[in-house]
Amino acid sequence: MAAKRRGRVTVGRNRYRECMNVAQHFYEAARDSMDLDYPTAAGVLIVHSAIAYADALCIMLSGQRSSGENHEEAVEILETVAADDPDKRSAMNQLRRIIEEKTRVSYLGELYSPAATRDMWKRLERFRAWALRLLTR
Repeated sequence: MAAKRRGRVTVGRNRYRECMNVAQHFYEAARDSMDLDYPTAAGVLIVHSAIAYADALCIMLSGQRSSGENHEEAVEILETVAADDPDKRSAMNQLRRIIEEKTRVSYLGELYSPAATRDMWKRLERFRAWALRLLTR
């Protein structure tokens, strides 16, 4: 059983690949949803892809990931465990902005606009590029 601590769960570092695969599946499904003109579905998938990439990084770098619904914890863990590099601040900003959209796209019962989805997609692309650079070293 994994140990819990302040909204965190400890997992084996080798499990980061599983999260990375999940993130990639969400990413591809988001792209497909955008192509099919389903911006709300794409928005939800973008959020989950970003969270899964963040979890993959947290697991790889620290053996921990966030637990529960507080995805800000994922941002906090990642900020703590990722080494500083020239792109870290921007990547963390992209992730934070995507997570801020989670409630709007997931729970308000409104259709998400194509323009808002394209904006989220750009943010995901920027965060994903940084995450993959770290995950594939």
